[in-house]
Amino acid sequence: QVQLVESGGGLVQAGGSLRLSCAASGRTFSNMGWFRQPPGKEREFVGGIAYNGASTTYADSVKGRFTISRDNAKNTAYLQMNSLKPEETAVYYCVATLRGRVIPTTTEGYQYWGQGTKVTVSS
Repeated sequence: QVQLVESGGGLVQAGGSLRLSCAASGRTFSNMGWFRQPPGKEREFVGGIAYNGASTTYADSVKGRFTISRDNAKNTAYLQMNSLKPEETAVYYCVATLRGRVIPTTTEGYQYWGQGTKVTVSS
């Protein structure tokens, strides 16, 4: 059974940091990534990482502050978030796809989704 389980969400003050983890099971995924959905808004792409970890892509809004990494031995992906802003309060979702050499940036590009973990950034 394919499963993505996020952890690490919580409450943090503006300017602080959080590290989210995504434990995958059931399959070996090619591309993995993160989306987020702020309250009352649509889901938006945060970033993605290829299987080898050498290729990553990020939304412009998080470049230089967020870092995605993965440990294939543990089948786990991570999202390190620094300098968090109140407007980044959202449910963060881990995503994964089995195929593809190009990291997708749309929701349609990912077949598997975690249940989400809530991140609240207080001002």
